[in-house]
Amino acid sequence: MIPVVCHKGTVRVSVWIFALGLSTGLTGWAQQSPDWRKIGDEAVETSLASPATGPMDRVWYSPDGTILYGRTSSGSTFQTSDFETWTAADVLPPPEQTPASGVVRAPESAGVRFLTVSAAPYRTYALGRQLSRSDDGGRSWSNLTAYRGMSVIGTWQRDVAVSPVDPNQLVVANGFGVWRSMDGGLSWAGLNQRLPNLPVRRILSTQSGTAGTRAFVDGIGAVELPPGGSVWQPVPSITQQVEVMQLERYSKAVQAVVTAFGQSADGSVAYVGSADGRLWVSTDSGQTFQPTQVPANTSGRVERIIVEGGARKDRALAVLSGIGPHVLRTTNGGIFWDSLDRDQPLPPAYAVAADWAAGAIYVATEMGVFYSHADLEYATTNPVAWQNLTTKLPAARATDVRLDPAGVQLYIALDGYGLYAALAPRPASNVRVVNAADFSARAAAPGSLLSIFGAHVNAAAAGGLNYPVLAAQETQSQIQVPFEAVGPNVALALQTPTGNVRVNQAVQPVSPAILVNHDGVAALVDADSNLPIDGRNTAHSNGRIKIMATGLGRVHPDWPTGQPAPLENAPTVVASVRAFLDGVPLQVTRAALAGGYVGFYEIEVELPAITNAGTSELKISADGQESNKVQIVIEP
Repeated sequence: MIPVVCHKGTVRVSVWIFALGLSTGLTGWAQQSPDWRKIGDEAVETSLASPATGPMDRVWYSPDGTILYGRTSSGSTFQTSDFETWTAADVLPPPEQTPASGVVRAPESAGVRFLTVSAAPYRTYALGRQLSRSDDGGRSWSNLTAYRGMSVIGTWQRDVAVSPVDPNQLVVANGFGVWRSMDGGLSWAGLNQRLPNLPVRRILSTQSGTAGTRAFVDGIGAVELPPGGSVWQPVPSITQQVEVMQLERYSKAVQAVVTAFGQSADGSVAYVGSADGRLWVSTDSGQTFQPTQVPANTSGRVERIIVEGGARKDRALAVLSGIGPHVLRTTNGGIFWDSLDRDQPLPPAYAVAADWAAGAIYVATEMGVFYSHADLEYATTNPVAWQNLTTKLPAARATDVRLDPAGVQLYIALDGYGLYAALAPRPASNVRVVNAADFSARAAAPGSLLSIFGAHVNAAAAGGLNYPVLAAQETQSQIQVPFEAVGPNVALALQTPTGNVRVNQAVQPVSPAILVNHDGVAALVDADSNLPIDGRNTAHSNGRIKIMATGLGRVHPDWPTGQPAPLENAPTVVASVRAFLDGVPLQVTRAALAGGYVGFYEIEVELPAITNAGTSELKISADGQESNKVQIVIEP
């Protein structure tokens, strides 16, 4: 979030613009790379000695021991001199591994390799499920990684390096990253949190409420980044298993190797694509399929198919790897497909996302993520121009791309580097209005805040009322709904430098939402210290907290729209406000406008005496209407 603070005399006005990216104007469509932010580290908590990452094949030291090199299983080489931050390294050939000979016996029954290293030629290392060491040619072994029979650094060791300056400094490469011991193997720590080797293949979902962003990582499975977290956590998921079963089912139906499929929201229409670039369509929920017409030169593997999520089941996009073309469009239910990269060929593509109403297309390719604006209503012959959105990010293959449910944030996965997010570029003519608290499409309420993406708003009005513009940048603005506004719907008229825009907006008496930042961290304040509650300042049992929210509706006495609430004796909320912790009601001691702020409300609650400290779910309601759910960490 971007806080914009203004001053009027001695009264502070604070407006939060929940914007993720571009701060410069766009004409027509995006003309520069978005302002990307990193989503978590490149490591996953897997109950090992430290967070893990993707598989590594080799590790080795520089001759003076000041630099450690590592090569990923995909062939990329990185280096570190501080044993924390990794950077891309020139392609250096690693030293030849030296197999040990004359080993008397193996410490494991099968699959063990024996190595010696120049820094400690008198020792033999055995690489198998564990790492073992022998100082007597293999007559006796010391297991360096086992605890209760399990390896603390993960199984199947692939390489070991010994520091030239200290034979007790060991580094291991295995299927879970790079691991270092400073005491000859008595203890281990991972070097993985900033190692660009997280093999994310799919973005399963974006952050929403108490659920964090979810992804699928090769070799690990489904993971989630909790709101406000930095390390990914494994979570149960059957998404991949279900997809594999569907691919097998469709392969039998069309008698070909199906590699991708897409379905309409109700499941009645399904499109499938094969490993050799063919496409089929079913209009009977996947029972029977008919081949569709693709461009004559189409070849390569169909990687992803998406279908318009509304009533237009005849609109779909498909992307292909291989020689090309790489982006195909149908607007007539697959009767024929045309190429959207015929005029400007794209690299091999692996995923696609679209804002169908705006005609915005985002494609994950071998050389990053590309964006364009095309007609997704009709199959036109207009040339389509593509722009690379990832020129400011590391050069890497993009494995997935996804829009959040509101169509505001764009999430991408870069092979090895994990996930990034930014404000989704869109045509300048397309304006998106969302709730300012949580980027949702929930209804507005009198006094609440709305964020507008895609326009610099000069003025706003609806139903004969002015909606004050609290802040405006060239591609994002924020307005307040007048306290006098009534619904259930209004035609919101926005004045922009490029013309007037009308947007239909639902309005209801209350529509509570707790304010959260981009990563889903709630705006909570310790009522006694007035410090934000976060990872460094947790809430406590029997304590008092303030919940920052919007959408609580009318107040008493009436307060003018667009004006900061008084610091003392702020107007109180008319609606009945309640708060819940893990579903249990909390005592609400106060619900009023937040003093010094525009459009903010403060709900003060008392936390119970709890014994099970940790993460809990918090929500509020107003006249029975529930808010979003957020996380709060409580300590005794």
